[in-house]
Amino acid sequence: MAELSFSAAITEAIKHEMRRDPSVFLMGDSVRSGIYGVTGGLHAEFGDDRVLDCPASETGFVGAAVGAAAAGMRPIVTSQCAFMWVAMDQFVNQVAKMKYMFGGQATLPVVYRMGISYANSLAAHHTDRPHPIYMNIPGLKIVMPTTPADALGLFKTAVREDDPVLFCEDSTVMRTRGEVPEGDHTVPLGVAAVRREGTDVTIVAVGGMVQRSLAAAEQLAAEGISVEVIDPRSLVPLDTEAILASVAKTGRFVAVDSANKTCSVASELCALVAQEAFRSLKGPVQRVASLMVHPPFSPVLEKLVYPDEGKIVEAVRRTMG
Repeated sequence: MAELSFSAAITEAIKHEMRRDPSVFLMGDSVRSGIYGVTGGLHAEFGDDRVLDCPASETGFVGAAVGAAAAGMRPIVTSQCAFMWVAMDQFVNQVAKMKYMFGGQATLPVVYRMGISYANSLAAHHTDRPHPIYMNIPGLKIVMPTTPADALGLFKTAVREDDPVLFCEDSTVMRTRGEVPEGDHTVPLGVAAVRREGTDVTIVAVGGMVQRSLAAAEQLAAEGISVEVIDPRSLVPLDTEAILASVAKTGRFVAVDSANKTCSVASELCALVAQEAFRSLKGPVQRVASLMVHPPFSPVLEKLVYPDEGKIVEAVRRTMG
C-alpha cells in the first residue's frame, strides 16, 4: 500500500494508462501546466503529441475527442469548474448518441474529467454540481469516487471502457489522503461500497457527502441509532441491488447529494427505494440535498446551501420518527 492524496491518485492512474496504452492521450484546459494539481509533469514525460493544451472552448475539444475516439484513440479530456455546460450539444447529440445512431459501428472510448466544484467561495459560474443532469442522458457512464483508492481504480477502469465515461471529481475530497493498493489496481463500475455497516437506517451518499454522512453516523451512534452508509462510487451503472438489500435490512432510507434537491441523485434514489422496497420501509424516505439557489460568493452564506452533518442527522431522526 502507498498513501496518496485523491488528486495524486488520479495523476498516477493517468500515468499508468498512458504508459500502458499508446492510444491514450490527454487534452483540455491547462493540462500542460497542471494548474489544477493533477496533470502537472505529464507533458515532460509524454510530450506535445500526447498532452495537448486546448483553446478555452469546451464545445471544440469535447467534440474533437469524439472524433479521436471514433478513429481509435482513447482521449482523456479535462475541464474544471463544470464548464462542460457549454458543450451540452456535443454531449447530448454526439458523445451519448453516436454509438446508437451508427448501429454500434462506432465506439467512443473517451473519459471526460469533470470538476464538481463547490464549498470554496468561487461564486455561481465556477460552482456547480451537474452530475444528476448527465444521468438523464442515455449512453453515458458516470463515475464519482470518494477515496484515493477508488479514484485510481475507477479511473483506470474508465479509460479501458469502450463507452464514454464522465469522471466526476468532487472538489471537497481532492486533498484527502488514503492508502492505495500497488500494482494494476482497478475497481469495476456499478459496484457500491459499504463504508459503515448498520441496522437501523440506510444512508446512500454521493461524492463528498460520504464523509459528512459518516460523521453524522458517528454522532447518531451515540444516540443509539445504527446507520449503514453506502457509497455508490458509480452513478451509471448504479448498484441498485446493494442499495435495496441494505434497505431490506434497515427499513429506513436517507439519500444525500450535493446537487440541488429537485431532480437530484437523491431524488432518483428515493424514487428507486419507494418503488422497489416499499414493503420494507418502516418510515418515510428522506432527501438531503442543496437548496435551490445559486451558490453565493460569501463563504458564510455558501455553507448554508449544502448538506452538512446536522442536516443529515435531522433527516435520520425524521425517518426514525
